Amino acid sequence: MSLEELINRCKDRDRKAQEQLYRLFNGKLYSICLKYSRNQTEAEDNLQDSFMAIFNKIGQYRFKGSFEGWVRRVTVNTVLQKYRKEKVFNIVSEEIEDEVEVEIEDEDISLDYLLSIIQKLPDKYRLTFNLYVMDGYSHKEISEMLGVTEGTSKSNLSRARTILKTYIEEDHRKKKVTSL
Repeated sequence: MSLEELINRCKDRDRKAQEQLYRLFNGKLYSICLKYSRNQTEAEDNLQDSFMAIFNKIGQYRFKGSFEGWVRRVTVNTVLQKYRKEKVFNIVSEEIEDEVEVEIEDEDISLDYLLSIIQKLPDKYRLTFNLYVMDGYSHKEISEMLGVTEGTSKSNLSRARTILKTYIEEDHRKKKVTSL
């Protein structure tokens, strides 16, 4: 069955087609949810909510542009909507700190390690960091998606980088101490 046929069957609320669509995209969408979530349990909840939104909105898909891009966008928006409801984007100051460069001397840092320290970031910093660094959105786009100013987006990114740099430096120091 072609992707177009699968989508059309999902538009007709065909449960077997929905299951096939889930199997086709759950891995990719889970990785997006994991990136934006605090932990695996929250990522699983966000994945479930995202598929519910995809199935509810699939009638809006008009076969213009990539379907994968469309489901990714629905997933990101679903996760961000949850955080908007929690009001995690309020910020006291929009002072933008100097650009922080994170230099990693240890090239053996695993993807799992990077994901784990990104997940430790406070929500507003993690979301801004992922949207800007990982997904390539501009500060203008992020400000519109999160309902904050561009200055807040830039400030949140700077603070995220500062925190990540601190995590990496602390872990690097711990490795040096344990290797002595």
